[in-house]
Amino acid sequence: MATIEKIKPAKKSKAVKAIKAVKSGKEEKKVSGRARRLEKIEKASTVTFTLELPVRKFMEAQAKAAGMNMTHYMQKLVETHVIEAAPTDEPLALRLAAKREVLGQVVALSTKLNADGKFDENFILTVVSEAGKDAAFKAQYDLALGVEAGESDVKVKRARVSLNQQIGRMIKKSVGARSKRNAQGKIGRGQAADTFVATYTLLEKAAA
Repeated sequence: MATIEKIKPAKKSKAVKAIKAVKSGKEEKKVSGRARRLEKIEKASTVTFTLELPVRKFMEAQAKAAGMNMTHYMQKLVETHVIEAAPTDEPLALRLAAKREVLGQVVALSTKLNADGKFDENFILTVVSEAGKDAAFKAQYDLALGVEAGESDVKVKRARVSLNQQIGRMIKKSVGARSKRNAQGKIGRGQAADTFVATYTLLEKAAA
């Protein structure tokens, strides 16, 4: 038989404190909620497997030589296999190839703009804004999201979040920058309009 416990009313002082805590933490909850959703998506597509130690060390060396961490390097190897092994009209292969093209163009553009002295804390916004002016780039970007393949809005939205994060990381790495932090140690972010990203990480370079 279930037990029903009597609920005692909370004291007024505790209730007031609770309300204040909810109000003060409102923004943090929104951010953490989004982070939890993204974490669930990531976990749903995570594959874990075991490598012999010599194989792992070899692959780690290969990843380092390519300027990538182990996870991204292995991901690239798998995607490359899909692109090369799948039929030429396979939607998945076309999407992955488009993503590869988008990231390659972003790196090339980042390198050029950095060499032109355009780097500042809003460099990610500068790069994506410039890239978005190119109709061919925009077409590849949409293809990389699965828009042309008629994917659902939910899948396109997830793909957009993932791809935009990759774009930000590639821009940052291509110019040797790092995330800029505020006085509290939190990574600074900017808001974007009229481009394909909504928010972006502020960047800085280590003092020479």
